Amino acid sequence: MFDSLSDRLSGVFDSLRGRGALQEDDVRAAMREVRIALLEADVALPVVRRFIDKVTEQAIGQQVLRSVTPGQQVVKIVNDALVEMLGGGDAEGEGADTSALNLDAKPPVVIMMVGLQGSGKTTSTAKIAKRLREKEGKKVMMASLDVNRPAAQEQLAVLGTQADVATLPIIAGQQPVDIATRALQAAKLQSFDVLMLDTAGRLHVDEALMAEMKAVAAVSAPKEVLLVVDALTGQDAVNVAQSFTGEVPLTGVVLTRMDGDARGGATLSMRAVTGKPIKFAGTGEKLDAIEAFDPVRVANRILGMGDIVSIVEKAAESVKAEDAERLARRMSKGEFDLNDLRMQLQQMTKMGGLGAIAGMMPGMKKAKQAMASANMDDRVLLRMDAIISSMTPDERAKPALLNAKRKRRVAAGSGVEVQDVNKVLKMHQEMSKAMKQIKKMGGLKGLGALFGKGGLDAAMPGLGGGAGPGGMGGGELPPDLAKLLKK
Repeated sequence: MFDSLSDRLSGVFDSLRGRGALQEDDVRAAMREVRIALLEADVALPVVRRFIDKVTEQAIGQQVLRSVTPGQQVVKIVNDALVEMLGGGDAEGEGADTSALNLDAKPPVVIMMVGLQGSGKTTSTAKIAKRLREKEGKKVMMASLDVNRPAAQEQLAVLGTQADVATLPIIAGQQPVDIATRALQAAKLQSFDVLMLDTAGRLHVDEALMAEMKAVAAVSAPKEVLLVVDALTGQDAVNVAQSFTGEVPLTGVVLTRMDGDARGGATLSMRAVTGKPIKFAGTGEKLDAIEAFDPVRVANRILGMGDIVSIVEKAAESVKAEDAERLARRMSKGEFDLNDLRMQLQQMTKMGGLGAIAGMMPGMKKAKQAMASANMDDRVLLRMDAIISSMTPDERAKPALLNAKRKRRVAAGSGVEVQDVNKVLKMHQEMSKAMKQIKKMGGLKGLGALFGKGGLDAAMPGLGGGAGPGGMGGGELPPDLAKLLKK
């Protein structure tokens, strides 16, 4: 979503960083470019004005202009201002915890989902319910109050089955307020922790919609009222949020289709215009494609600083602990066969593929662009997996068995050329050689010693060699990642 804005800002800041000293005119010229970039990204004009005024005032201070690295100082000021614009409070450290749902109340805690038709409200309801069940261990029930849209209640029931979340049985002809009352009683009787109410929407904000929202809120007393808006609608999403803010006591916003090609203006304007935190961002169609919105991480992505924390989280979710421990043991012994390579390729696919990983790596923006221009995408991983799958168990365990005849058979079985098979084997050889070097250095502990007394965990917290909750576990971030991205 932020690719265009990120490219423009990167160009501005590259010119600043390339200078040994900055004058006030240099900073003001750069801020004019930033202003144009934000306006082209469809950020609301009042928000842009406040942002530029604040950044300019700090950036032309004597402390910045006389510093050793004035360009870097300006980038930091812009980063801090972006974090604050997105609702992060103090940009130092982790940022404000605005994405957390307020579940501190007597069960069942009611979460009411509101918004216009087509914004992704029903799907977002199921996504959040699934997230609460899996990540926070909550017992969740969902109920559809949408009696206007055909099959809306059936849709939520289907999503509930897919997400393994209970849904309120449908009674034909019952009205929204009655459904909410029945859902609340059922949730209390069955000891549910959270009750999620998926309310009806309209094509536009009108009196009937607001009256229904208020009536449902009166009988259910929701702890959270989340407005679901489509990020692709641009500034209209901000207008919708303003309309709801004036009528319903909103507690947060859920932005859907954040993986789309919108310019990002709605996201950057939402918090500043409405005063409500963005709590979640929908990043795809699947039920697990939703993220807690973190202003610090989003600002880092916009400025091309990467998002290592998200990589760690994706790795922790997609990699089994026993697989990571097994690979760590083999690495310490200098062992690495094609089964290990295949496992790492599958891990990368689960983590979102090459593009998603490259987009979150610090300084990998240009590498991601090079991959796109070279038509290098996730099909490369699938093709390599198909090649290894076409080998026999013995061949995967002992690649030396693959003579010319066997290579032709593997190529025919996977639908590729023999040269492609040779490329996979060459990659394995290089990685196997690296594993042997690690063994010579004393295994993972020896490798960690290169980074000083604390080892890998001290050098890069969360990316160390130890398996378990505190680290990535030896194989969770594939060793061949950098090599693949550079090619």
